[in-house]
Amino acid sequence: MRKGLHPLIMIALVAAVTLFGRVLPTWTLSLATIAASNALIALGIVVLARTGNVSFGQGLFFAAGGYGVALIANAWGLTDAVAQVIIGAACGGLLGLVIGPLIARYSGIFFGMLTLALSMVFYGALVKSTALGGSDGFNVGRPSLFGMSFTDPREADFMLYAVSVIVTGVAGIGTTYLFRSEFGLASLAVRENNLRVEYLGLSANRIISINFVIAAIFAGASGAFALMAQRHIDPQFAYWTTSGEFVFVAVLAGNQSVAAVFVASMALELVRSFSNLYLPNTWQLVLGVFLLGVILFLPRGIGSLWIRDRRKRRISAEAALAAERGAAP
Repeated sequence: MRKGLHPLIMIALVAAVTLFGRVLPTWTLSLATIAASNALIALGIVVLARTGNVSFGQGLFFAAGGYGVALIANAWGLTDAVAQVIIGAACGGLLGLVIGPLIARYSGIFFGMLTLALSMVFYGALVKSTALGGSDGFNVGRPSLFGMSFTDPREADFMLYAVSVIVTGVAGIGTTYLFRSEFGLASLAVRENNLRVEYLGLSANRIISINFVIAAIFAGASGAFALMAQRHIDPQFAYWTTSGEFVFVAVLAGNQSVAAVFVASMALELVRSFSNLYLPNTWQLVLGVFLLGVILFLPRGIGSLWIRDRRKRRISAEAALAAERGAAP
């Protein structure tokens, strides 16, 4: 098992990033909240990608989580941010439990296209549903936290930022240990050769299904964050371009490092915001060039920057140790 940071160090890093929000400008808090939300759903895509499958329809679970939270909030007046995240994750996870075992039978491009098709079917149903606001969607109230309401916009933004960073950070820590576990290694084995995994007595479909449900839970929670940040939901949550943005983050990050997902998500949001601000007519071009540059020069993702350096240091240390043993009498 590969060693990494101690869990207490990872928890301290999450706490430091959360407290750092106190000195950030208000516009940065909103940007960081969106980045954390996108990183959470992209993290689920990375979890699934370790089995060799990529979902192009995570907008399905993203929208399911958002609509589930919005309907319960408007019907029962539930505004607590933590409760809404739990509800969003539950909605995405339950939907993943239904779809996962069925779609796990497919692989490669068929897997990706089926997820995309399901997302677009859900999008079409939302557009036609007048009870859910149709193509315009509907609004929800401002979120609270443990019964505390926030009238100051900055305090409200910081509360949402803190909750998103903590939840995403905890998900990241859990995913790190998932990758290092026997189940995580079995997921990699499924990507390499699922028949050999079956010969070992493991079910490749079951492994894919579990990873699929984890990705759906993360997507549902991310949908809840997006709803709380915008206080409005519409069928665009399930549209294919929304799912594509999450895949972009996962591609930029690669599947070698959990931390890379957060770095990639924040980098993408910064490039999008500043290019939209200073180049409003050509910001899509700038964003596209950035994505192509990362893919060309870092084909294994942003995480390969420090993973590669770590491997070089380990190889150098092993070579030095071998030389010392060879020189010893």
